[in-house]
Amino acid sequence: MTSPQVASHAAPFPARVRGFTLIELLVALAAMALMAGLSWRGLDGMVRAQSQIQQRADAVLTLQAGLTQWAADLDALMQLPQTPTLDWDGRGLRIIRRNTLQPGGGALVVAWARRNVDGTDQWLRWQSPPNFSRGQLEAAWARAAQWAQNPGDAEKRDEVRITPLQQWQVFYFRGNAWTNPLSSDNAAAAQKSDKPAAADLTLPDGIRLVLTLPAGEAINGVITRDWVRPILGGAKS
Repeated sequence: MTSPQVASHAAPFPARVRGFTLIELLVALAAMALMAGLSWRGLDGMVRAQSQIQQRADAVLTLQAGLTQWAADLDALMQLPQTPTLDWDGRGLRIIRRNTLQPGGGALVVAWARRNVDGTDQWLRWQSPPNFSRGQLEAAWARAAQWAQNPGDAEKRDEVRITPLQQWQVFYFRGNAWTNPLSSDNAAAAQKSDKPAAADLTLPDGIRLVLTLPAGEAINGVITRDWVRPILGGAKS
């Protein structure tokens, strides 16, 4: 009797798992690197754009604050007997003004000028401490002139930078016309004034400020701002 034949079943070999080739890995890494680079460039562009917008907004606010301060200085302009309280010498404008923050706290001398600071022409404002006597006021008036022309370290400590400035001009409104404060026409208009004060101490009816802001800045071009003495009412243009 023959023994039953045992059927043998060989175990199947496991299927060979196919991996990525080196070339495929390199291609995938290159694609990922390209996508990362494009994403970084996009983010960098967004950050740069936001930074530029913020710089422009800061420049606008700073210039606006400077122009507001300019008008506030002129609004507080004082008139003193036989004493000049407003002077333009072609480089700087000096003003004697009331102390509006502390009424009775003494008169202030302020000055505006353009000067090169760290390689950039800047529009600057200078202010003296409060003055309580004529001697102090005269000394501050002289310091303001010194600051506008050739300031020392002591004068520079009291200055504030407003905005980069290429050029600026100041005009006075007298005799129903805008004229250069240093011109003979302006002097003649002052002499025709019916005010009892001396001609060189007569205040104009209005002041025109013309600022030329340099190219390449957040704000550039020409800005004109007219100021009229509050007691006159209405605007000159």
